[in-house]
Amino acid sequence: MSTHKMVIVVRKDLNMRKGKLASQASHAAQEAILIRDENNVPSLKTSPDVLAWLASDYKKVVVSVNSEAELLSLMEQARELGLNHHLVQDLGHTEFHGQKTYTALALGPAPALAVDALSGHLPLL
Repeated sequence: MSTHKMVIVVRKDLNMRKGKLASQASHAAQEAILIRDENNVPSLKTSPDVLAWLASDYKKVVVSVNSEAELLSLMEQARELGLNHHLVQDLGHTEFHGQKTYTALALGPAPALAVDALSGHLPLL
């Protein structure tokens, strides 16, 4: 059984095309395990939670929320708890009429119990 997991939360209210939704979820998952230097060059985070997740089965679950407010509330809760996370803001080049829009949030990798405490009530996508 995996002790670490990542939950990716996407906004259903945006009615993103399937490809766009998959892209945004992928961005969230990727960026949650990276750190970027001052030149935006990525490297792997070496926190114990990220390393434990990488050493196990990379468990990921995708769930949904119905608003930006719900997404941002989860992000704030993760921040307050010190839980690894990454919020994706799309630049609006292909959807959202040129407006920057928050689309997805990765919670974790972190201990499954901590991630589930924030996201366990959310419906699977």
